[in-house]
Amino acid sequence: MKELGVFNQFAKGQAKALKRTNNCVIYTRVSSKEQEQGYSLETQRKACEEYARKNNYTIMGQFGGTYESAKTDERKEFNRMLSFVKRCKEKVTYIIVYSVDRFSRSGANAIYIKDQLRNEGIFLVAVTQPGDASTSSGDFQQNIQIIFSQYDNQLRKEKCMAGVKEALSRGEWCHKAPYGYDEIVVNGKRKIVINEKGKLLQKAFYWKANERITHTLISERLAERGLILDEKRLSGYFRNPFYCGLMAHSALGGSVVEGNHEKMIPREIFLKVNDILSTNKHGYSCHEENEIIPLKGFLKCGHCGEPMRGYIVKAKDIPYYKCNTKGCCNNKSARELHSIFESGLEYLTVAGNEGIKTLMVKQVASTYNNANKEKEDGKEAVKRQITEINKKLERLEERLILEEINFELYTKYSEKFKLEKLEMEKGLLKIPKRVSNLQECIKRALDFASKLPTVWRLLPYKDKQIFQNLLFPEGISFNKKKGECRTTKINSVFLYIAHLVRNVEEIKRGMSKLIFDIPHLVAPAGIEPASKV
Repeated sequence: MKELGVFNQFAKGQAKALKRTNNCVIYTRVSSKEQEQGYSLETQRKACEEYARKNNYTIMGQFGGTYESAKTDERKEFNRMLSFVKRCKEKVTYIIVYSVDRFSRSGANAIYIKDQLRNEGIFLVAVTQPGDASTSSGDFQQNIQIIFSQYDNQLRKEKCMAGVKEALSRGEWCHKAPYGYDEIVVNGKRKIVINEKGKLLQKAFYWKANERITHTLISERLAERGLILDEKRLSGYFRNPFYCGLMAHSALGGSVVEGNHEKMIPREIFLKVNDILSTNKHGYSCHEENEIIPLKGFLKCGHCGEPMRGYIVKAKDIPYYKCNTKGCCNNKSARELHSIFESGLEYLTVAGNEGIKTLMVKQVASTYNNANKEKEDGKEAVKRQITEINKKLERLEERLILEEINFELYTKYSEKFKLEKLEMEKGLLKIPKRVSNLQECIKRALDFASKLPTVWRLLPYKDKQIFQNLLFPEGISFNKKKGECRTTKINSVFLYIAHLVRNVEEIKRGMSKLIFDIPHLVAPAGIEPASKV
């Protein structure tokens, strides 16, 4: 049999040798501060450290030490711990917890995570529930403990939700009061009443209902009155029935109930505002036939400038695009136009190795930072001025208290300073916010730009429309007589990326100067942009 030894390299089913060490990490957690009575973080930590000391384990790190729910495994400290044990240069063999339910209560998902760790030679050790997790019986025991933890969680949730539903049915809101309300106690009972911010938000409802103004204008009006409120949050407030005296909650099973809280607006105003919002929905109606004619409406006639419609030739079952202007006679097979459109996308598609893309990320980031440096400097200067005004207001109050000035002077100058501060804060709102994860955003844009035709082909109709308008904001036009497709504007970000990887000197930036020609019918090796004066 010795002569068969040379063939061992082809054998199957060889067990993977996992390196085992005495290295460990400790993970502690409680769901909330109120639950710390039975499982305090300090108690857990001490118990885990004592267990590691008795077993001569080397502690490589401690994680948790905070309040994290175990219902899901989307926890910052939990995920940081998992990442550490998988990537640590010094092999970690044990994760020590006070009890299995401190690790997770998510049931099957927790078992899956534990099994994945076990396959890598990393074992879960519970101090108060001893057992050898490296054996089949010990692993089975831990699985049962995790399942019971999930079951216990579900029982608690059912009891809690039953109480929530009962309270809601009585008109009592069980959670934190929504924006614009304060919680007060009157004669030992909790009441939810409108605060000063709520009174201004109340005005926003009436402005929207009676004047039909935009969210941007509403936000500016509120800022003039001292309430800084992002316009993007207004829709959420406008759609919350709490403000008209009703309560909606998942525990109510799709119904609403009358609340005991103070009503901010009449129900008529609430419904009127929501009618306005429903008529201003953005998007595109998606019919079945549109899936095969996604350029409908986006494609314009190169003869008369009118949008081209899409239709199906029933006799041949072939999709076409056609100008609807009488006598224009500008039409084309959808398949051929799609091919031409994709060749245009190929031009903007980024090609190159990872080294080139790394340089591109740095270049784009540098360009962005240089372009926004002046704005950032101006923003910091305004913030410093606001800080100085706050100091002046504090000094003014101090002088009033010390009777160095009278109330008339205090009112005069405090109003002046507050107006100055308000104008500065309004200016800050107009300055674009800095991108916090710039390089990650650029990498995603490059990744997106490296597969534009493929992305377009795979998208559903509605998303195709968004995609097309993102890249070519003014659409594209087709001229049958000249046999060409053009656009007068290309998304500056994707055009800039294309500039970095191609020497395209003939393309000029501008709203009306940029002409993007797509050769007709002939399958091109590449897109040849051209500018016309």
